[in-house]
Amino acid sequence: MLNPKQLTLAVLILLSTSNAFSQLGFSHEIGVIAGPTAFKSDFGERFDLETNSGNSGIGIGLVHYINFAYQADCNCYTTDNYFNDHFKLRTEISWNKTKLDHLGEFVDATQTSADADRLRTHSGEANNFDIGMQLEYYPLSIRSFQAFGYKFAPFVSLGAHYVSYNPKVSTSFLGEGDPGNILNLSNFYNPWYANDPANHSIPIDVTGGNTWSVVSSIGVRYKLTVVSDLMLDLRGQYYFNDWIDGLNHDLEYNKFDDWLVWLNFGYIYYLD
Repeated sequence: MLNPKQLTLAVLILLSTSNAFSQLGFSHEIGVIAGPTAFKSDFGERFDLETNSGNSGIGIGLVHYINFAYQADCNCYTTDNYFNDHFKLRTEISWNKTKLDHLGEFVDATQTSADADRLRTHSGEANNFDIGMQLEYYPLSIRSFQAFGYKFAPFVSLGAHYVSYNPKVSTSFLGEGDPGNILNLSNFYNPWYANDPANHSIPIDVTGGNTWSVVSSIGVRYKLTVVSDLMLDLRGQYYFNDWIDGLNHDLEYNKFDDWLVWLNFGYIYYLD
C-alpha cells in the first residue's frame, strides 16, 4: 500500500504537473465524482451475468482539469488551435470499494458438495486508492460548449493511474473445524490448490500493495451554468496485477487480471 511518503510524493508530482500548465495561463476546473462500481475478478464465473452484476460497490473521487481553451490570466480564449479546443487534462484522486462473493451455477442451491460450501462461505472486498491522469478528447468544440453553443459535450479519455490496493478476505467454512482462518487453505475451494500439495501457489493474499492501471472512459458533459457542468462518465480500468481482490487462482477457465467498471456521476465547477 502507499505509505505517507509515497502518497505525498505522488500528490506533489501531480500538483507540480498541474502547476506547470498553470504557468502557461490555462484555466482550471474542479469537481467531485461518485457512482456504482462492478469489479471483474477471480470471484465467481468470469462471464456469468449474476457475478458481473452482483459483485458491485461504490466509488468517490476528486477531479481537477486543465482547460486549454481558456486563458485565466487574461480572461480570454487561448490561441485557436485544434488541441486547445478539443482536449483537457484530468487529474484524479479517488477511492472505490466493492464487495465480492462467488455467484453463479457452482454455488446455487442444487450444489451440495463441500467445495460448493467453501465457495458460498468465501467473501472478499476490494479497496483501492487511485491517483493519476487522463487526457480527455472532445469531438465538438470546447469553446462553443462553454459559450452555450450546445448543451451536451461528449468525450473519450485515456490515461494511467497508480493504485494502492488493500483487499479483505473472509471465510466461515465449518467443514475442517477451523472456521474463519484464511491461512488454512482447506477452508477454500479445493481445485485452487489440489494440484500443488506443497502450496507453492497459495491463492489467497491480503497483504495489499501497489500497482499501475490503464484507465479509459466514455462520457458526456451537460452545460448547467456558465461556470458549472454535470458529467456522466463510464470507465473501464485494467489493473496490471491479479491480487487486487486478494484472490489469484490458476483455473484454466478464469486466467484474467482484475479490472473495474465504474459509472460516474459528477459536478464540475470552473475556477477561472
